[in-house]
Amino acid sequence: MRIYARRMVGARRRSAQTLYADSEDVQLLTYAGHVAGSPIPSSPTSYEPYDSLKPNRNRSYQSRNSKASLSDMLQNATDSVLKRAGSLSLPNLTRNNSDARTIFVNNPSKNQEQKFLHNRVFTGKYTVFTFLPKFLYEEFSKYANLFFLFISGIQQIPGISPTSRWTTLVPLVIVLIITAVKELVEDWGVHRSDAKANATETTVLEGDTFRKKQWKDIVVGDIIRMESGEFFPADLILLSSSEPEGLCYIETSNLDGEVNLKIKQALPQTSKKTSPLQISNLEATITSEKPNNRLYTYDGTMSVVDDIGKVKDIPLTPDQLLLRGAQLRNTGWIYGVVVFTGHETKLLLNSSKKPSKSSNITRITNRNILFLFAILVLMSIAGAVGDLVTTLRAGNERGYLALEQTNLASQFGYDILTFLILFNSFIPISLMVTMELVKYVLSYLIDADLDMYYDKTETPATARSSSLIEELGQVKFVFSDKTGTLTCNQMEFRQCSIAGLSYADKVESDRKARDDNDPSGLYTFKQMRQHLDSHHSSSIIHEFLTLLATCHTVIPEMKGEDKQEIVYQASSPDEGALVAGAKSLGYTFHTRKPNGVIINIHGVDYVYEVLNVCEFNSTRKRMSTIVRTPDGKIKLYCKGADTVILERLANDNPYTEDTLVHLEDFATEGLRTLCIAMREISEEEYAQWSQVYERAATTLKNRADELDKAAELIERDLFLLGATAIEDKLQEGVPETIYTLQEAGIKVWVLTGDRQETAINIGYSCKLLQEEMSLIVCNEESLEATKAFLENKYHEVKAILDRREALEPLALVIDGKALTFALEKEIEKVFLDLAVLCKAVICCRVSPLQKALVVKVVKKYIPAILLAIGDGANDVSMIQAAHVGIGISGVEGLQAAQSADFAISQFRFLKKLLLVHGSWAYQRLSKMIFYYFYKNVGLYLTLFWFAFFNGFSGQTLYESWTLASFNVIFTFLPPFVIGVFDQHASARTLDKYPQMYMLGQSNFYFGQVRFWGWMTNAVFHSAALFFIGVWAFADDGTFRQGWLGGHWWVGTTIFTATLFAILMKGALVCDIWTKYTLIAFSVSVAIWFIFVPLATLIGPYLNIFQEYYGIVPQMFGNLNYWLYVILVPLLCNIRDLSWKYYKRMYRAETYHVIQEIQKYNIPDYRPRMDRFKLAVNKVRKIQRLKQNRGYAFSQSEGGQDKLIRAYDTTSTKPAG
Repeated sequence: MRIYARRMVGARRRSAQTLYADSEDVQLLTYAGHVAGSPIPSSPTSYEPYDSLKPNRNRSYQSRNSKASLSDMLQNATDSVLKRAGSLSLPNLTRNNSDARTIFVNNPSKNQEQKFLHNRVFTGKYTVFTFLPKFLYEEFSKYANLFFLFISGIQQIPGISPTSRWTTLVPLVIVLIITAVKELVEDWGVHRSDAKANATETTVLEGDTFRKKQWKDIVVGDIIRMESGEFFPADLILLSSSEPEGLCYIETSNLDGEVNLKIKQALPQTSKKTSPLQISNLEATITSEKPNNRLYTYDGTMSVVDDIGKVKDIPLTPDQLLLRGAQLRNTGWIYGVVVFTGHETKLLLNSSKKPSKSSNITRITNRNILFLFAILVLMSIAGAVGDLVTTLRAGNERGYLALEQTNLASQFGYDILTFLILFNSFIPISLMVTMELVKYVLSYLIDADLDMYYDKTETPATARSSSLIEELGQVKFVFSDKTGTLTCNQMEFRQCSIAGLSYADKVESDRKARDDNDPSGLYTFKQMRQHLDSHHSSSIIHEFLTLLATCHTVIPEMKGEDKQEIVYQASSPDEGALVAGAKSLGYTFHTRKPNGVIINIHGVDYVYEVLNVCEFNSTRKRMSTIVRTPDGKIKLYCKGADTVILERLANDNPYTEDTLVHLEDFATEGLRTLCIAMREISEEEYAQWSQVYERAATTLKNRADELDKAAELIERDLFLLGATAIEDKLQEGVPETIYTLQEAGIKVWVLTGDRQETAINIGYSCKLLQEEMSLIVCNEESLEATKAFLENKYHEVKAILDRREALEPLALVIDGKALTFALEKEIEKVFLDLAVLCKAVICCRVSPLQKALVVKVVKKYIPAILLAIGDGANDVSMIQAAHVGIGISGVEGLQAAQSADFAISQFRFLKKLLLVHGSWAYQRLSKMIFYYFYKNVGLYLTLFWFAFFNGFSGQTLYESWTLASFNVIFTFLPPFVIGVFDQHASARTLDKYPQMYMLGQSNFYFGQVRFWGWMTNAVFHSAALFFIGVWAFADDGTFRQGWLGGHWWVGTTIFTATLFAILMKGALVCDIWTKYTLIAFSVSVAIWFIFVPLATLIGPYLNIFQEYYGIVPQMFGNLNYWLYVILVPLLCNIRDLSWKYYKRMYRAETYHVIQEIQKYNIPDYRPRMDRFKLAVNKVRKIQRLKQNRGYAFSQSEGGQDKLIRAYDTTSTKPAG
């Protein structure tokens, strides 16, 4: 045995180069401290338990564990082999305590000594202690805030600032306070959801009774009683349940996205303890692996003291593990002992802290601020150099200034600081406040949009993070969950084909059958009941419905006060739908016994003895039961995918062709199909075959393969009864939404935990996959095979593109195992290159961690905005990894919605959220930010030009409080209304022409070329306004009584003209004028003309505005003033108007044409190719369906025969 172990170690080490397992390398949430309940690790490598026989595909993981001695590895391997061989020696976990935690059942004092982690969950961004440092760090990582902090500091130095020392600090503090309040409000919502989860109650064993306890108070070692429908509060080991042999059903859609129920089973040694007293007397010790993020594996040992006092070690497997976030379903109650709590549970180890996200526009704005800061420094240096030159050249001539007495070097430095302060609003601090206010209003518009209000649940759309709203207008990739996001988690039996005739629950009038034998028409289920009595196919209909009621693994439960309501417990929702469909047609399955089932057919009970079950698996793609009917005959009932059933039919099947046509019709409608067949077996044949089956069932080597071979012997010469069609009901509007998103240039990837066949079926149903697409399916089993497959496919596609040949649309389908390899560093780029060439991508059987990793790989290589959408806890990591996360408030709970940036209640609302609100937000904010930069540069450059005329003395052209009020009073409203109300197209137009969305994807409105265009325009306007003013007022103004205009008269006149030019420019760039736009621009003008007289009036009393003393009559009563403030701004904007006219008339963009169509309401004359496309797609669809058609199995593989043999629904279940 030792030699065998050494060979096994060598084999595993060689194969480890091509295998892979999740490790802490790809863990999104790093648990920093040492794991409670174990010695402090000497190095980070001890975080993951090393199992020498477990497949490990992470090379770096191996290298980090290379410090372990070879003898230790051999010892561990030997122990594992001995354990698997049935030896009673302790498993590997108990030999090395550093790789395990020990949990004492019903011994709280010993568990407390180990100081396990508490069960409180915290997913918020801030705490009371971390808020201030984290918030300030994030805010001052923004260049604008850092710059204004610097300016505020130097303004406090006496004799440096030409303005008040508070003009920068006060606005900066206001900005920080507003942002802090917004952050606190958003994070408070996360804290409330955490508090709600922590305060949820469950029942915990105390002594020999169960008492209510909050989730946060649960500790490792507690025994918990859970009831059907409840979510597990921690990771548990199943001890017993209300079901036979300790079985229970759980749903893990929150963890892996799968809606089919999974079966868990307690150990035989604990499954009989079904009362509080019995479970309180359990003496056991659990040696468990350390916390890790692997959802599908678990290693542990339970040491149980038996009735004679002997300790027995029983291995624990994933069959006994119940994970936090999973839900108990169709099971009365269970007892479980807690092994992992809080942030050490597998669910939370697959999650991540809510990251700090900033939008692309914010990042570009920060970059543009750097450019402006560089220009500002150059302007300040130029001003200081000018002052130095003036001092050297004219210092003696201007003795009254005492220039010769200054230290030139220190004066040069002071001059730079003076000009930095003078020009500091060149970078507008109020821009940040305006951006936050505009984003808040735009978020409110999303919240208040009735088109995105779901009245069934009374749930509105919610913008949980206003800082990312403009990202919605630039999305290039959408990563979507399937279950609960695209589908409703509801399976319904819709249609079937029996004896060449097609039946449906609802039939449209134009598709009704013309007579009693019309294969091309549709009959209703009501007509099927009539055919069952009098039609020539009545015997076949009877066999068909009998098969649906007997060939399954469903367990019936009687519910209700009178125990008359039947509830079906099905591991597969498809099976539940078929059994429920048979019940609706009069064949009611109501009792299961270990050796048979009882079916009520039209009021009469019939007992069918279940002799054998040939189980479903992904290779067989079918399931069979051999039953003895009430009349004593032996029949084989088989259901499965058409590809495997059709090749096992006898030669004389009269209904094959008609059934194939019906199958194609079903699949065309997106329904999931199964073929239904049977054969009668003689007693002699069954006796011979049963011996073969028994030998296969008892073999110790390759049992599953032997059972499959035995099934092949009996599943032959079948008679085709017909086919079933089940609808995996999509959410309303999903196909239209996906089609529209694709038209908008958005690539949609579906990341699901479901099986490949299910995912492909849903892909066709929701129009993600289309008939003309070629599927690239990757199901490779090793790293080398995956790499070779992806590279070959990529080179094939690239070669076609290089030859400029026509390439039909492609779709990539990859399963979780192959995806694990594809995400390795050496081939992730090839995987991404191939995926990007495909119109659609579906990743199946993926873990929550893999979802996040796919998003991160795309984010790593492609500079595009990524959006992730999901509704379960398994989607949280993906949502947080994307630039924009959207949670759906669905049936799987609110975990995704609470962790997302935006929350909607239906997938179809994503269309308006992106194409309308996203496009508007991106276009509005882009225009508003550039307009803000323009107006500040335009005004403050006039001060720079003035420096050339005042000897670079730092003298301002405008009164200081007027200058300070420019952004916050005079020009606050215009950019605000542009940011809130401007529209480049209406909502209806954006929905009608989704291609308009591509403007955001290409950053059309916020590119660097546009930025420098706006800045150039600002330079032109400022130069025209200032130098025309200098020319016009070169001789100053002379008024009555000998008054001269002077410095402040000229400065105020130029300020008025600059203000008017800026307002005209704002009016010119508006795409739509609303009443609010008119009010904003009119009020801005009125405020200025009210401000000046008011300042003149109250100035003498407050000892401010002294520059305005007596200025009003000289301005408002002077013709030159009115000519200048009207004509010069008009002259500046005539150039802009001419350019705008030229572009629209001679160099029109696509959106210009759309705007014209909208304005004049021009009918849409685009040719309609719908009928032609439908005909072509029908042909392509039939060709595709003949090669590959989805089938409706999604149940767990293996253990089905054992499951149904364990149940006797006539027996009374323990109360627990």
